[in-house]
Amino acid sequence: MDNPSIDRAQGTDEYSGESVVDNMPENNKGKLLGLFVIFLRLGFTAFGGPAAHIGMFQQEFVKHRKWLTNEQFLDLLGATNLIPGPNSTEMAIHIGYLRAGLPGLILGGFAFTFPAVLIVLALSWVYVRFGTTPQAAWLLYGIKPVMIAIIVQALWELGRKVLKNKIIIGIGLGAIGLYFLGVNEVILIFLGGIVLMLSQNWNRIKDINNQKIPIIIPLLPALGNLVIPFSMTTLFLVFLKIGSVLYGSGYVLLAFLRADLVVRLGWLTEKQLIDAIAIGQITPGPLFTSATFIGYLLGGLPGALVATLGIFLPSYVFVAISNPIIPKLRNSPWAGSMLDGVIVASLGLMAAVGWQLGITSIIDLVTAILFFASLFLIMKLRVNSTWLILLGVILGLVSYMLT
Repeated sequence: MDNPSIDRAQGTDEYSGESVVDNMPENNKGKLLGLFVIFLRLGFTAFGGPAAHIGMFQQEFVKHRKWLTNEQFLDLLGATNLIPGPNSTEMAIHIGYLRAGLPGLILGGFAFTFPAVLIVLALSWVYVRFGTTPQAAWLLYGIKPVMIAIIVQALWELGRKVLKNKIIIGIGLGAIGLYFLGVNEVILIFLGGIVLMLSQNWNRIKDINNQKIPIIIPLLPALGNLVIPFSMTTLFLVFLKIGSVLYGSGYVLLAFLRADLVVRLGWLTEKQLIDAIAIGQITPGPLFTSATFIGYLLGGLPGALVATLGIFLPSYVFVAISNPIIPKLRNSPWAGSMLDGVIVASLGLMAAVGWQLGITSIIDLVTAILFFASLFLIMKLRVNSTWLILLGVILGLVSYMLT
């Protein structure tokens, strides 16, 4: 790529669609088992939303295990923002695919989401039996400052690889500013890609008649409205549609769920919907596990499994389709610069969300101390984030018992 906007690793680390550890003397079963155990552990501790999850992945797979370079990780991050679905789950699927092929693709995503699904199922049973959701304020009190530290660390590691010139810095700052002005996240992602693509290829635009410009179109399969009484088939199709077209934050998920399940079909009440989102927020893993809760309310255990499968299935398909073409995007001067722009805008959004979470998470002296201590331990002593999250849980429990 001419005049690349983001420095890329040269030689053997150049992104080729394969893990940098593929040549290690390790059999595939060992890789799959290791992959499963790591993502299972991450799934049980991945609180704080996609930004925090991405930070955990960067620390785990780039800094500690060196399965990926920062450049490869950034390319995957950009690719996940070009397709619908939960970004952190799609990152897990991408990493699993690079590590162990198609079995790794399936196992990585499954292991990361399984803990959250299991926990949500248990909470769903409690909700149906007792009519209320458990209080978990003490849990989030200790965990949130740790997650903010993880986000800051990831932004530092990834940002210094990206912010190489004034145009890129401007795109990142612009994404932050426009986000706080209320501009839709999806628009910002693609706007960042288009702006950098045009700026990096201005000379080529003058000779546009002789160029073949790849057009990146997000995959947006759509299903028509099905105004029929409750059935497992309809439940699956509703969540399959949502998983196939949803970009953006949990608030976007809330809007989709309300439009389909409360307004159009009348299967849920407003209170049940809010409780479903709350369950997704207080449990680890992706917010999309709210589908598990809703499925359980509507159809018991079979409903929970059907809804979960419906909302997550598109992510596996999109990753399987998009992963092999990432190297081709990177090698194209047009698509490569667009991917760089998407990466910069993604990091800008990550910073903006991190700021918002920080304001609501670092609320007193205890949480401030926990934040700075976690940041020091992660960046200077390279302590694994899992131990820090467990420390946050313990601190939250102690604070709860003392109040």
